[in-house]
Amino acid sequence: MMRIRGIVRASAHLRLAHFSSSAAVPRTKLLINGQFVDSETSEWIDVHNPATNEVIGRVPQATQSEMEAAVNACQRAFPAWSETSVLSRQQIFLRYQQLIKDNLKEVAHLITLEQGKTLADAEGDVFRGLQVVEHACSVTSLMLGETLSSLTKDMDTFTFRLPLGVCAGIAPFNFPAMIPLWMFPMAMVCGNTYLMKPSERVPGATMLLAQLLQDAGVPDGTLNIIHGQHAAVNFVCDHPAIRAISFVGSNKAGEYIYERGSRNGKRVQSNMGAKNHGVVMPDANKENTLNQLVGAAFGAAGQRCMALSTAVLVGEAKNGSQSWLKKQGSYG
Repeated sequence: MMRIRGIVRASAHLRLAHFSSSAAVPRTKLLINGQFVDSETSEWIDVHNPATNEVIGRVPQATQSEMEAAVNACQRAFPAWSETSVLSRQQIFLRYQQLIKDNLKEVAHLITLEQGKTLADAEGDVFRGLQVVEHACSVTSLMLGETLSSLTKDMDTFTFRLPLGVCAGIAPFNFPAMIPLWMFPMAMVCGNTYLMKPSERVPGATMLLAQLLQDAGVPDGTLNIIHGQHAAVNFVCDHPAIRAISFVGSNKAGEYIYERGSRNGKRVQSNMGAKNHGVVMPDANKENTLNQLVGAAFGAAGQRCMALSTAVLVGEAKNGSQSWLKKQGSYG
């Protein structure tokens, strides 16, 4: 683990523009109008390496004026970006998906450093997000409208898909690459500009992904990043220029964001508290099933949207479940 940490510091904290190297502990910057800028806040959040509990970075709680500047940059960039041809936007994201592939291991190292996943799991995190970026490259088909001729006498209908404006994303800590990549690539390739608030506990992957998007040629101001906790969430829910919000996380936070954002007339996509049920059929192999249940429930410390919370045993499996449980010492 010590060797990996050294690699990450050399490759990320020193090379990347989104960390300030003037402080003893690297400080994460904001991304406003195409520039990685130091925050003027007096309130900072420590980022810990879960393996050692060492403080490896600090994240700003962005000030009100900094958050306003980020939204203003989104607003200014929207007219030109929304009028950019679909093919031009597609070309940027085609370059972007290749840059993510080229830098996948570096993003994964940052995830392992800040979030604590194994490297293999972290690479899977990035890869699942990459799949969505690749899907975004299908925008020329995804944005197709519809026509219906002769709906009634002398009337035809035409349907067009148009960007909304400024959209925002609030991401959790458990998938630092995948979930942000669910959010801003799809919104941006459709012509929207985006305000991203990554989890304050794991900012590094999102910041590197933002830099790669700049390298792909996205115009300044089309993606802006703020950091913070409750004040930043309330800002996203309340600001009148933000037309839509995407959230992934806990039930409590998701219900709050959905209610507050909807009350302000925003479209809110709130993905909350997902957990899976597993069904064990009568012909299941006992040894293999128990191993799979343990992995599904406790892999990645259970911090997966599809982690197993309940096992439902059917028929003979249910009848024999007590004999299975008597052997739990073998699996504990």
